[in-house]
Amino acid sequence: MKFSLNNGKNKWMHRLTPVQILVICYMAVIITGFILLSLPIATTTPGSLKTIDALFTSTSATCVTGLTVVSTKEDLSLFGQIVVLLQFQLGGLGVMAFSTLFALILGRKISLRGRLLIQEDLNQYNISGLVRLMRYVLSFTLVFQGFGTFLLWLRLRNLYDGWNAFYHSVFHAVSAFNNAGFDLFGNSLENFTGDVLINLVIMSLIVFGGLGFGVIVEIFYRVNGKRFSLTARMVFLMTFILLTVGFLTITALEWNNPETLGELSGIDRLLAGGFLSVTSRTAGFNTVDTSLWRPTTLLFVIVLMFIGASPGSTGGGIKTTTLTILIFSLISFVSGKRDIEVWQWRITSWLAIKAFILTILAFSWVFMITFGLSFFEEEPLLNLLFEATSAFGTVGLSTGITENLETPSKVLLIMSMLIGRVGVMSFAIALSMKRIIPPRRFPEGYVMVG
Repeated sequence: MKFSLNNGKNKWMHRLTPVQILVICYMAVIITGFILLSLPIATTTPGSLKTIDALFTSTSATCVTGLTVVSTKEDLSLFGQIVVLLQFQLGGLGVMAFSTLFALILGRKISLRGRLLIQEDLNQYNISGLVRLMRYVLSFTLVFQGFGTFLLWLRLRNLYDGWNAFYHSVFHAVSAFNNAGFDLFGNSLENFTGDVLINLVIMSLIVFGGLGFGVIVEIFYRVNGKRFSLTARMVFLMTFILLTVGFLTITALEWNNPETLGELSGIDRLLAGGFLSVTSRTAGFNTVDTSLWRPTTLLFVIVLMFIGASPGSTGGGIKTTTLTILIFSLISFVSGKRDIEVWQWRITSWLAIKAFILTILAFSWVFMITFGLSFFEEEPLLNLLFEATSAFGTVGLSTGITENLETPSKVLLIMSMLIGRVGVMSFAIALSMKRIIPPRRFPEGYVMVG
C-alpha cells in the first residue's frame, strides 16, 4: 500500500499544491489544539479558557513560538500542558514528519506527493533521500531530547519530587530542542540565571534544533569522511557569526544595566549574555527579565529574531542561509563581479532574487503587523515592533505586553505566527491556486538604477 493524501474520496486534493496542503495541515493541528484547550479539563480554574486565548495558545505551540497570553504553569492543567507539549513537538518536527512516521510504522510506502509534502515541510532542495532523512530526523530528535532530559533531571531532581522532576525535564528538553520557549517555571528560566548545567543544556538543545535536520544528518555523515554541503557550510558560518556577535553585543549593552546583568557576578554576566545570544534568534527562553532590557538591546535583538534559525530547522525567521546569500551578493556586486561567488561555487541569480524577495516580504509583513498593533495598542512602538518580530520569527520573547493585548492584536499575532512557521514565501505561494507558466520570454531590458 502507498501512503498518499490523495484517494478517490479526496479528488479536490489533486488541485492543491504541496504548500497549500501543508498550510491546511498546520491549520488543522491548530484547530485541534484549540478545541482541546477550550475544554474545562485543560485549565486549573473553573470554566474554560477564553476563545481567543485558547486559539492563541494553540497557534503559539504549533508554530513553536512561545508567546503566551496565559500562564502555562498556573492556568493550564496537566492535560492542557500535555496538549501544548504535543503541539510544539509536532510543530517543531513538522506535521509531515509524524505522518511519515505513522506510514512507516504501518509498513506503507511514501508516494511522490507525500515526498513533495515532506520536502516543503523540511525546506529541502530536492526529494531524493527524504524518507531516509525522516528516519534520521526522528532518531536524532529522540537522542537529543532524551539526553537533554537526563541532564536536566540531574539538576531538577534536587528541586522536585520524582515524577515532577522527570516531567519538568521532558517538557523543557522538548521545548528547547523545538525552539518553542514554553516553560513550567512561571518566569521562564530566570530562577536559573547562574546555573551552568541548566544554561548549557538548554543552549545546546536550542543550537542543535536551530541548525536544521539536514545539517545534523551531515554532521553524522562527516564522521564517515563525507564533505559538508554548501548549505551546511553557510549554516555553520552564519550561526557562529550571529552567536559571537550576539554574545558580544548583548553582553556589552547590558553589562552595566542594574536591572539585568549589572547585579550579577562576572561569570554569571558572561553566562547570561551567552544564553541571551542563543535564545534571541528563535527560542524564547530568558534568564533575565526581557522587559528590563535597554532600548538599544531590544532593537539589536529584533534584528536577531528577524534573521532566525536555519532552513529545515525548528526555528523561524528569514533563515541564516538567506542572510548569507544576501551578504555574498553584496560583496560580489561591490567587487564588480557578474556572478555571485561563494567558496569557489557560483550562486545562481535566481537564488539571490529569491533571498531578496523573501527578505522584502518578511520585512513588509513585520511592518504591517507592527502598524496594525500600533492602531489597537497604546504601548511604545519599539515594544510593538519587538512583539511583531518575535511572532514572525517564532521566537517567543516579549517585553511583557502579550497577555494585555486587545483581541484584534492577538489575531494579528496569530496570523504572524502561522506565516512565520510555514514561511512567508510559502504562504504567499499557497494563496495562489495555480502556477502560471508564461508561454514565451520577452526581450531583456535594461533600466538605470541608483
